[in-house]
Amino acid sequence: MGGAQDADQLPRGRHRLTREQVVASQRQRMLRAMSKVVGEKGYANTSVADVIAIAGVSRETFYEQFAGKEECFLAAYDVGVESVLRAMRASLTDAPDDPAEVYSRALASYLHTLSVDPAVARTFNVEVYAAGPAAIQRRMALMDRFVDVTAEMLGARTPQDRFACEALVAAISSLVTNRVGVGRAAELPDLHGPLMELVRRGLR
Repeated sequence: MGGAQDADQLPRGRHRLTREQVVASQRQRMLRAMSKVVGEKGYANTSVADVIAIAGVSRETFYEQFAGKEECFLAAYDVGVESVLRAMRASLTDAPDDPAEVYSRALASYLHTLSVDPAVARTFNVEVYAAGPAAIQRRMALMDRFVDVTAEMLGARTPQDRFACEALVAAISSLVTNRVGVGRAAELPDLHGPLMELVRRGLR
């Protein structure tokens, strides 16, 4: 998720876009603006005024689509999550049957995707905890999804195997959040080697 002022900005003057296309463009820009501002200023210091200024929409337009800052943040969180998951799935194209290699590709994609946009990484790994109970529940649900995906990739079959996957996901989440929280998102890809050594030991 990049900045709001990009190719999705509506053309000036008369255009032939439908109302649905205009609304979709406005929504996308507001979600991108939300993730950008929260990543830079923190959730508590982010205002609706900040979002609409970057998105280039009116306050009326914002409230036509969102009840408030929290609802916009949750929608932006969902979009950000799906963007990360798409990148991970794309990395598995033509992947071999080896479970460790499959997981290695997905993990590398995950770490790289977060490292190249520190503001967004901070939004979805650190500031999510400041956005209230609903956001924390979304975060917990996401962790469950990652546990499911990890268990499938690594062929977890027993409750003990699944618990090991849960512990692995929790460890990765903690390592990522700690580094992003202190401004070291660029170092995230460096975690890949040590984490994969841990995974291969478990598989052995």
